[in-house]
Amino acid sequence: MPRLLVHVEGQTEENFVNEVLHEHLWQSSGISVSARRLGSPRRSGIPPWQTARRDILRHLKQDTGAIHATIVDYYGLPLDWPGRPEAPNMGSTSAKARCVEAALIADISMAMGTGFDPNRFIPLVMMHEFEALLFSDPVSFAREISRPDLAADFLAIRQDFDTPEDINDSVDTAPSKRIVRLFPRYEKPLIGTLVAIEIGLTTIRNECRHFNSWLERLESLEVQP
Repeated sequence: MPRLLVHVEGQTEENFVNEVLHEHLWQSSGISVSARRLGSPRRSGIPPWQTARRDILRHLKQDTGAIHATIVDYYGLPLDWPGRPEAPNMGSTSAKARCVEAALIADISMAMGTGFDPNRFIPLVMMHEFEALLFSDPVSFAREISRPDLAADFLAIRQDFDTPEDINDSVDTAPSKRIVRLFPRYEKPLIGTLVAIEIGLTTIRNECRHFNSWLERLESLEVQP
């Protein structure tokens, strides 16, 4: 049975892995999934790359039969993470994500040394942050937070972009910033996961192509423990 450890940046992503991805991957592919926050289990936010790198390498070496992944937001990703300084020049949203992900794989593979199978490390850089997924279904989003009057506002934001993952990442226009302006009571760790559950993985995958590509890779895992 493949085992998957997902290194995440905070409680929201941890909840999403444990409450959404775990059930889906277990039922669809028989994959055992767990989440662990990068750095200290009690902290949220993305640590410097050297801290995250040390954590990922330690777990890769301790459990050689497991696959490791990441879920980190591009928005707020420290510039010392591999590929992050170059990513803004890559053009499309998906190209930016792939730039960072490829650089992460290269760095981890180099550190692990000869004989390391890079397929054991499958990072996801969430574009531009977790809240983008919630714009996959603006009506369900508004309904879950008991504010159906906000559905039109959420939909207007969504319609300005090709996909929810294209919603941009400045301090004023990142997905979470847009949500908070409309719904100041937004509490990311609790509400984010509940809305994702309400929307459902099928809709999220249809709308968020980069996220879907990552999940498809996980579904195809055939690594033996």
